[in-house]
Amino acid sequence: MGSNGSEPIAGPRPVIGVTAYGEHTRYGVWDHAAVLLPRTYPDVVIAAGGVPVLLPPVAESAAAVDRLDAVVLAGGPDVGPDRYGATPHPRTGQPHPERDAAELAVLHRALERGIPVLGVCRGAQVLNVGLGGTLVQHVPDAVGHTGHNPSPGVFGTIDVALEAGSRVGAALGRQTAVRCHHHQALDRLADGLVVTGRATDGLVEAVELADAPFVVGVQWHPEEDATDVRLMAALVTAAAAV
Repeated sequence: MGSNGSEPIAGPRPVIGVTAYGEHTRYGVWDHAAVLLPRTYPDVVIAAGGVPVLLPPVAESAAAVDRLDAVVLAGGPDVGPDRYGATPHPRTGQPHPERDAAELAVLHRALERGIPVLGVCRGAQVLNVGLGGTLVQHVPDAVGHTGHNPSPGVFGTIDVALEAGSRVGAALGRQTAVRCHHHQALDRLADGLVVTGRATDGLVEAVELADAPFVVGVQWHPEEDATDVRLMAALVTAAAAV
């Protein structure tokens, strides 16, 4: 195993679908709607031994899951509160209903197929909401500080304690320092999800679906540390075993 936690995968490299953003953006001479994703996601998937495929926020992406070996639900904007029966908080961002619908469909198809899933930040929230859970809409209201989201575009570093015997604990050990940028978090857990990691302030930072081989959600951004691909490598290894 390499120093960053990856190791060669026997046979064809697993194909990992990563959900992407739909945003209006400008580049070069163009100013239009685009499908985009931070480069760190495909880079870390490749470093972990997988082949990344971007899944745009459209309904047809759920059908693509049938050709994938695993799915990463990427970070991004707030999940629409209507998805979990809540009134929007003043600090909750504008909804992205097309992305919400597409990612929930991707999640459910992946669960139906029994392939590995890794939810990153928003992706962990999509996992919880998709299975019937709810969200804290503004974390400082719950924990009294902004350490999980120091300022726009700036990742915080927090310590997370992980449960022994969990998938994430097996990959990262009992304690890890992580990069985070989230102002929302999991509140009431969906049936079947178990907490496997907490920040020092008690906030839920990792969950897993108890009866699945590898369905994990983390509130932090493992793709932001290219020197440590252990969690993504665990996903790729699980995908190769399906």
